[in-house]
Parts: sequence; structure tokens; C-alpha cells
Amino acid sequence: MLKHNLGYPRMGSRRQLKKACEQYWQGLIGRSDLFLTAKRLQEEHWKIQQDAGMDLIPCNDFSFYDQVLDMSLLLGAVPDRYAPVVTEVGGNAEIDLYFAMARGFQQQGLDITAMEMTKWFDTNYHYIVPEFTADQQFRLFSNKVFNAFDAARHFTGVIPKPVLIGPVSYLLLGKEKGSGFHRIALLNRLLPVYIEILQKLREQGAVWVQLDEPFLATDLTEAEKEAYVQAYREIARQTKGLKLIVATYFEGLRENTALAANLPVCCLHIDLTRAPQQLDAVLQAMPPKTSLSLGVVDGRNIWKNDYDTSLSFIRKAVAALGEERVMIAPGCSLLHSPADLSLETELDPEMISWMAFARQKLQEVQALDLIFQGNMALLEANRAAISSRRGSSRIHKPEVKQRTAAITDAGVARQSAFPQRQQLQADRFRLPLFPTTTIGSFPQTDDIRQLRAQLRKGAITQEAYDEKIAEATASAIRWQEKIGLDVLVHGEFERNDMVEYFGELLDGFTFTRNGWVQSYGSRCVKPPVIYGDVSRPEDMTVKWTKYAQSLTSLPMKAMLTGPVTILQWSFVRDDQPRSLTASQIALAIRDEVAALEQAGIGIIQIDEPAVREGLPLRKEDREPYLDWAIRAFRISASVVRDDTQIHTHMCYSEFNDIIRHIAAMDADVITIETSRSQMELLEAFADFRYPNEIGPGVYDIHSPRIPTRAEMFSLLQKAAERLPVRNLWVNPDCGLKTRKWPETEAALANMVDAAREARAGISDLVKV
Repeated sequence: MLKHNLGYPRMGSRRQLKKACEQYWQGLIGRSDLFLTAKRLQEEHWKIQQDAGMDLIPCNDFSFYDQVLDMSLLLGAVPDRYAPVVTEVGGNAEIDLYFAMARGFQQQGLDITAMEMTKWFDTNYHYIVPEFTADQQFRLFSNKVFNAFDAARHFTGVIPKPVLIGPVSYLLLGKEKGSGFHRIALLNRLLPVYIEILQKLREQGAVWVQLDEPFLATDLTEAEKEAYVQAYREIARQTKGLKLIVATYFEGLRENTALAANLPVCCLHIDLTRAPQQLDAVLQAMPPKTSLSLGVVDGRNIWKNDYDTSLSFIRKAVAALGEERVMIAPGCSLLHSPADLSLETELDPEMISWMAFARQKLQEVQALDLIFQGNMALLEANRAAISSRRGSSRIHKPEVKQRTAAITDAGVARQSAFPQRQQLQADRFRLPLFPTTTIGSFPQTDDIRQLRAQLRKGAITQEAYDEKIAEATASAIRWQEKIGLDVLVHGEFERNDMVEYFGELLDGFTFTRNGWVQSYGSRCVKPPVIYGDVSRPEDMTVKWTKYAQSLTSLPMKAMLTGPVTILQWSFVRDDQPRSLTASQIALAIRDEVAALEQAGIGIIQIDEPAVREGLPLRKEDREPYLDWAIRAFRISASVVRDDTQIHTHMCYSEFNDIIRHIAAMDADVITIETSRSQMELLEAFADFRYPNEIGPGVYDIHSPRIPTRAEMFSLLQKAAERLPVRNLWVNPDCGLKTRKWPETEAALANMVDAAREARAGISDLVKV
């Protein structure tokens, strides 16, 4: 059996790429240093995969920012607004155009907005959304894939496997800019460029090429199914001699099984870690000569592979197809896994014995091959590790299970309906129209990060640390009062991450030191590990929120992360339903909400940016998920009085198909990302006649641009044309942790001015 990998983490085990990119953006290093870091990382990763016995080593899976953006550049799908970055500003290169598309461009007299960003299927990875016009043209624009092939071949001495997003999935990942056409209709213009790329790779010496088509595991229209048939029929006709692997992942093929199995390619990859039930149907549908790649190692979680389960799949496939037609691999790219478990020198040894990171997952693929060939010692060692975890006494807490089982419908509802609550809250807070606030976090400066590192190393006392955090908090409150924000936040200077911080204070979690995973661009997160039953032993946020409120007469908004987001952004135990774990987390957050209210805090935000992210890829599976996800939020929020205002926040999500469930959360205020989409996302709320209050983001915090007052006022006008003014808030798209203070101060001052202008021009706005 051939062993291969679909993709490897890019950032480096020490986040080397993150640091190099951010230094480049700040002008601290030049292109040559940036490219040298990329070269070293790619060579290190190729060697790791080669040492792990991979027969096909991927190339072009490396990216400076995002693999979808890479494809847009490769295909010449560059929106017209970026032309000045190259043509009018001297000294810029392809990498500068690339980063401008990802992050926006505001320098040298230019002010160009970034491309839209959204979640990659049901992961916490964000991709840059391709933009298509009715007259869209494609052309071969970048040489990155060809350079990667040559570099990998030279370094490894073997022929690598280039990885590309497949043509149909690429179109479906994009968005139409303009009306009167569907992006799938652009296939005829796109295919010649794909064929040109594949032919050029063949000329370079490529044998295998991986085309990622994750949309094959989703609900497809008839037009989209026909696009697959057309695309691969034409590709096969014009790229003879190449062995194409069509890779699917994150779900099963279901009704698309025959479609995928009969595409004229050499190999079909399926994800058996997310959809093990699909194997029998796929085996029955396989044509006589097509190979099948089995994704048997979980690329999205950190638990050690159960070899017995994986071997059962391998043996079944070999019995049906023969060993020469079976390949084994992780279920998806290892982009979604931390790099290397061997770096976790501080983790409990028993926990380590239960886990595998990206490097170890490759070793698991190799081990499965060796066991299949007869190495029983590897199998017995694996069985011992799996048994150890299942029988560990640290996992189960009867009192937590009993409390979760006792939740009733009455315990998940607010006392009164929203109209009654809205009036009580208006009387309590006396806020103006277009009230201004932020999403919670303020910039985490190097000083704050160093302070946290010093505390962790024991270089300073807890008292000295708390004193510095108190100073930063007080300074942030004084500054918010100065610029005129209406609802303040304490800035979250004591928090390392919106999920990790809470996990550290809850029972049932453990933590890594180097378990970083890319979220978007240079942004990495270090997900906690939920290994057991979850409970809250003590207050988590009351101290700092209460302190902040004592410094101002303005309303202070408490900041919590919601149960679904904590679940989604953690590595979750796989020995019980995710819904049960979510309910346990919800009860812990509920206890914190009650403690905050008791401490006199009247506005509490429970962030749930991951609700949309967790949506199953198949429509038929969504209702059960949404039922337990929304219930978890309501468990956490329903304990408060009517005059306590509950906020929630969601970012980079499409809401059209779940708007009914968003309303069912019954948050008093929801804040969402809308600036990059120019308020397009509000259409779902307007069409639904969303009854509660809403803060559509007017400041794109994922770009270093400083939006002008006029720009934000224009966005508020668009919002007021869609929703009642009395229900509108003014806020950024997301938290400001990753931004710098100068741009944050300038942007928020402009935002407050835009809100004041909106209040002054209230008679000119539509929905009063």
C-alpha cells in the first residue's frame, strides 16, 4: 500500500512563519529573510514526512497566508482594485500583492480594502474568499506551485505530489460580485488554466497530483454535479500520464458516492475518521481500476489512533480491491493539528500516552502499514494506550453527569420575552441611539505578553503581575471614557486566549505549551484539550470585571466565551457525544454569569463565534446540532434577571440558513462581522425581521487599515436601511487583541464620530 499525506502544518513547531510574516509586515525584515524562513520550514517538513515513510510527499501545501488565496493568485483571479499595488507603487512584488489581498493595503497614498474572509467548512481555519464577476477571466499568474515542485524534488530526491484545490471546489468557495450569474458558470473559462497548470507539472516530471474537492462531501445541486463530470472528463482527456488523486474530507460522500467514484481519476480519497460508515458504499461503487485512499488517521483531533478500528477498514478495503489499489493517509490535511507532541515536555506523561500531533500522526500511518504486514508489537502497545485512556479515573465525575442530566426546559429560558426585557434594559442603562462598544479585547502589547511569560516562569510574583494588569485596565477605561464609548470593556489584559483562559480555570481540561494551530494568516491558537467531565471550581472573570466597573460610572460589559465556542475551539474528548460535553461547559458558564450578575454587572457578553462553524456540512444533520448548540447557549444565559442585558458575538459567518436558530438564542444583543461584506450579511436579519438588537461591525479588525469616519458612517446608513435604528449598535467586527494601539485608537475614535453623526442625522435614516 502507498502511504501519503494530504498536507502538513505550515507555521512551524515554534511558529516561525508567523513571526517572519509579522516582521515582514512591520518592515523589520525584507523579502529575502521571509523567503528564507519559508524555505527552511518547507525543507524541515519534507524531511519529517520522508523520515515517516510517506511514499507521496505533498508540495504546494505550504502557504504564507491561505491556500485558497494561493489558488486565486495562481489563477489570476485578482480583483481589479489591487492593480495599483503593483502598477502604481514602486518596489512591490507578487508577495505584496498577495498580502494586500489578504490584509488590505493602506500606505503610499493607497487605501484598498482586503478580500472577505470566512470559515473553511466546519473548522476554525479562515480562508480568503475568491471574488468573481460575470466577465471574470482567469490566467496563469503565479509560479509558486512549480517552484515548490522543483524545490521539493531537489531536496528530497523523490518526486513530490503537488496539491491544488480542485476546480469545482475553488469556484464554490468563492462569491459572486454582481448579479445575474452563478459562479459555477465560470467553469469553462477556468478549466483551460487548470489544464495548463497540470500539463506544466507533467512536463516538470510530476506523476501524482492531489486535487482537493471537499465539496463532494456536501449537498450538491444538479448543476454542480454536472460541473464535476465536465471538469474531470476534460482534465483527464488533456492530462494523460498524470495520476490524479481527488481528495474529499470532513464528511461522507453519501448520495455523491457514485459521482465521486466514477470520476476519471487514478485515486479517490475518503475521510473515514469523520464518516466511517461510508466505506461499504464506496467499495461497492469503485470502478475496476481506480484506487482508493483511506483516511484512517484523524487530522483534526489529538487523540491517538485506535489501530484496531483503522485496521478493520484497511483489511476490508484490501479484501475488496486488492492491496495494490489501496492507499492509506490521514483523513484530511494535518494543517488542523499541532506540529509535534515531542515538544510537550511539561504535559502529564499519562496524557501524552493518549495523544498524537501531526508528526506522530504520520508515524501512525506508517505503523498501520507495518502492523498490516505483521508487526503485532506495535498493535499491542497501541491497545494498551487506548485501554489506559478508557479506564482512567480522571475522566468521569458522577456529580457533573447528574447535574447535566437534570437540566429541564424551564432552565433554558429567560423569565420574560424580549420586548419586556428591552424596555427594562433601556430604563436601566439610558443608552443613546447607535450605542457604541467594542467586542471585548484590546491590543495585547509585547509588555503584556512578557508580563505573562514572567509570571509563568516565576520571575515576578502574582501580586506584581496583578498590579501591572490593574494599571493596563485602568488606562484602557480612562481612554474609552475619553473618546466617548457608551459601553466599556476591561480589555482582557489578563487573558492569553478567549478559550484557553477559561479552560485553564475549568476542571476537565489540560493544556499544551506548543500545540499551536493556524486560525488565519499569522494568527495561531493553542486549543485546550477537553479530556474529562467539565465543571467550574471557582470564579473566572468576576475579579477583573468588578474592578473595572469600580473605575467608571458607565456600564461595564463582562466578557465570557460561550459553551459551543469553547467546545469547537478545543480538542474535544471523543468518548461521549459532543452535545453532552457542550451542556457541561454551559453549566459552568451559567455559574459564572450568575456570579457576575450578583457582583453588580448588568451587561454580560457570551461570545459564540463558533456556532455557525460547527454546523454539519449536510443539511439533514443540521437540525439536531442546532437544537443542542442553541440549547447550550440558553443554558448559559437564562439564569439572569430581565434587566440584565445578554450580548453574544459571531464573526465571519453566513446566517441565511440558520437565522431562525440565531433568533432562538434570544440574546438581547448580537454583534456580527459585516464590514468586509459591506453589510451584505444583514440581509438575512432584515428578511427574517430579526426582533432583537444587533451590532453590525463597521471596523474590519483583521486588516491594518484605519477606516475613516465617512466609511463607517456609510456602513451605518446601509444598516439603518435594513433594520430598525432603535435596535442598532455600533462596534468593530471582532476583538482588538491582534491590532496595535495606534491604529486601534484612531479607528475607534472614527467609529465614535460616525455614531455621533448617525445620531445627528437620524431623520435622514430610513428605519427609525
